[in-house]
Amino acid sequence: MTTSPTTATATSAYRQYSHREILEVMTALLAALFTAMISTTIVSTALPTIIADLDGTQRQYTWVITASLLAMTVSTPVWGKLSDLFSKKALTQISIVLFVLGSVAAGLTTSIAMMMVARAVQGLAMGGLMALVQAIMGSIMAPRERGRYAGYMGAVMAVATVSGPLLGGVITDSLGWRWCYFVSVPLAVAALVLLQIKLTLPTTRRTKAPLDYSGAILVTFVAALPMLWVTFAGSDYDWISWQSGAYLVAFLVAAALLVVVELRAAEPVIPIRLLRNPTAALMIVAGIGAGVAMFGSGVFLTQYFQLGGGASPTQAGLMTMPLIVAQMLAATIGGQIVTRTGRIKPVMLVGGLVMLVGLFGLGTIDHTMPYWLVAVFMALMGAGIGALVQNVVLVVQNTVDVTQIGAASAAIAFFRSLGGAVGVSVLGAVLTARVATNIATGLSSLGLSADSMSSGSGDTKLDISGLPGPIQEVFHHSYADAFGGVFLIAAICSVVSVVAIIAMREVPLRTTIALTKTEERSR
Repeated sequence: MTTSPTTATATSAYRQYSHREILEVMTALLAALFTAMISTTIVSTALPTIIADLDGTQRQYTWVITASLLAMTVSTPVWGKLSDLFSKKALTQISIVLFVLGSVAAGLTTSIAMMMVARAVQGLAMGGLMALVQAIMGSIMAPRERGRYAGYMGAVMAVATVSGPLLGGVITDSLGWRWCYFVSVPLAVAALVLLQIKLTLPTTRRTKAPLDYSGAILVTFVAALPMLWVTFAGSDYDWISWQSGAYLVAFLVAAALLVVVELRAAEPVIPIRLLRNPTAALMIVAGIGAGVAMFGSGVFLTQYFQLGGGASPTQAGLMTMPLIVAQMLAATIGGQIVTRTGRIKPVMLVGGLVMLVGLFGLGTIDHTMPYWLVAVFMALMGAGIGALVQNVVLVVQNTVDVTQIGAASAAIAFFRSLGGAVGVSVLGAVLTARVATNIATGLSSLGLSADSMSSGSGDTKLDISGLPGPIQEVFHHSYADAFGGVFLIAAICSVVSVVAIIAMREVPLRTTIALTKTEERSR
């Protein structure tokens, strides 16, 4: 691999920031990232209330969620590639402005259609922030130093992922659901101002090659098809059906075309050549497993406490504190260890194994398991996630030059988000089926039919306040007993992550921002 004059010029323009400068920039970056991430989790508690207030249907409920996830997943690699070609600072500020506009529009919405558009704009902005924050970090510090700062980012992601439902419950109960959107705007504006004052990065267009529009379009199809499939499979058609087959064929064709186009593009959105690096390929696999665990923990644990244990949204959020604390500590301490030792594989391997223990433990939960034991398993899973998520990105960043860091980081985030979103959707379908079976069995033991818990359309009613005590008990036990199987499937998926980490060849973290000529030739 050789370095062109334009690439060399771009690389030499980057400098190592001081610790104080990094902290100032990261304050703004983490504020923006926290705001974007919590905007998704904070609404999860309020969404049933929002859809009911806007007179929406179950189908529209699904589309409000899908609109944001799809926009975020599709846009992440595009933002990452743009950050390698244009100003990272300007693109980050554009993302923040889009997020503020989407949040205000969502808070003022008067219809489901307007809500879906607003959530899509928010998702577009979140995709930008997820990619650009990683890219900027890689542009102001060497991989060896990035460990401890990545730990801070992991801690922020942990708090946003799991504390959102708690904050959403409190805001919805006290201020109304519209403030779930408005509350994040001041923090986003503050991040915008801080970035303008504190961040200065070079902007050097490395090539006059046209943007990869074909790749961007194909990435959209590759991301959208599996998400749309899991959204409707099991409800509109069977999992094994001609419709599912059509989605599979379309996905394979789009994926094949994407590979061909990206291999030929001068500035590909998805750097396929980079992904031929065994380390990068293995980290994609590891990231997908960690993504399922990370997204699933926030989605399913709060449901377990609410629907399985009868806790309120605020109580459920408080009960997930062991997960939050463990993930924060593991991300911070793991980052410090990586920076001090220059070795990353031991931290990741221990984290992967601890995550597996926690997931397999949660795979045994039912309505009889005491809370303290659930808390132990949550903490173990959280510690493992904290040690993995940011280090997966760091490993890949260590293999590329600073001029490619945006696309490389975004590619990892893209596959992690896509795998996590699809995985959580599949796990949700499994949960729905298990709950229906458990409820039918439980009601049968009382001499009742499943219609006692049905809304008339075959869907299980979630508002059970007016039902007799024995039926409410069947409802809670049915949910509590169904979650174990969901976490067990997540644990099995995460085994692949541990195998990928074991197979990874560890390369010492470099102490320079850019790759040296010797490092480029060896990688």
